[in-house]
Amino acid sequence: MKKLVILGAGCGGTIMANKMRKDLDPLEWSITIIDKDNIHYYQPGFLFVPFGINTPKEIKKSKREFLPTGVDFVISALTNVDWDKQEITTATKGKFKYDVLIMSTGCDIRPEEIEGMTEGWNKNIFGFYRYDDCLEMKKALRQFKGGKMVINIAEMPIKCPVAPLEFAFLADWWLTEQGLRDKTEIQFVTPLSGAFTKPVATKVLTSACVDKNVNIIPNFSLGSVDSEKKVISSYDGTEVDYDMLVSIPPNFGSQVMIDCGIGDPMGYIPIDKHTLQPAGRDNVWVLGDGTNAPTSKAGAVAHYQADILHENIMAYISGESQHARSDGHAL
Repeated sequence: MKKLVILGAGCGGTIMANKMRKDLDPLEWSITIIDKDNIHYYQPGFLFVPFGINTPKEIKKSKREFLPTGVDFVISALTNVDWDKQEITTATKGKFKYDVLIMSTGCDIRPEEIEGMTEGWNKNIFGFYRYDDCLEMKKALRQFKGGKMVINIAEMPIKCPVAPLEFAFLADWWLTEQGLRDKTEIQFVTPLSGAFTKPVATKVLTSACVDKNVNIIPNFSLGSVDSEKKVISSYDGTEVDYDMLVSIPPNFGSQVMIDCGIGDPMGYIPIDKHTLQPAGRDNVWVLGDGTNAPTSKAGAVAHYQADILHENIMAYISGESQHARSDGHAL
């Protein structure tokens, strides 16, 4: 029996489990997917919870219910990935050998990477990229009586690059509904040279910010936060004060990838951006937020990358040429 192992039961890993189980003979191939827990969060919903558009219950499901029959779901944290031995080690479920490995280990925010940020986290600094944080943000908004709301992106890349702007526009709407918009100044503070990553989108989104009275402060490279003084400081000494800071902290890949020497210093797995494979590993494929590919870190990208992986893995298993290619950016 040959073994396909998938790391991560998020968007990318779940899609691949469904695709591969349909095409691999269960008498010849076992499929195992490994993740630290059984809770699937619909991450785009995090953005809407603070404004009461989505409820917490609506964005939580069981990961297992999205996996097909014939896939073994192992719930345990990863502790090591050894490409040379073709072996995965978990914290509580032992080791797993593989013939083919698919990695979809994702990324997460790290407030602790910014000096002073953790001291004010969920006090006067709030986020919406984690489940617990979006709940705290909802509480904070209900207590907000106006003032200066600063929405700050610490650095790129981040999950769903448009989400911070979406938050600004939702805040404009929600504060208007609450009768607080005239009492609130919204500033969008970004390391980018404009509202977004691409010129055409930046032009349109800048116009939208002007219409909604959202002030853009570009080229701001966050160095530290003083939550006592309610000030963020850039590396060049520029300061912006706030009453409520909505923070998008640095995003990092999996710490396990760093610990086992697979990831770069930020935990992202280096791959060929066209084949989605690490150098010299012909039976390993990587997709989703955990790669260093120059793509948006979003479920849509993982979805289209999965088509590339599926086609090439089936070609590899059949001894054929792998001809499917990503365009190396976004699909």
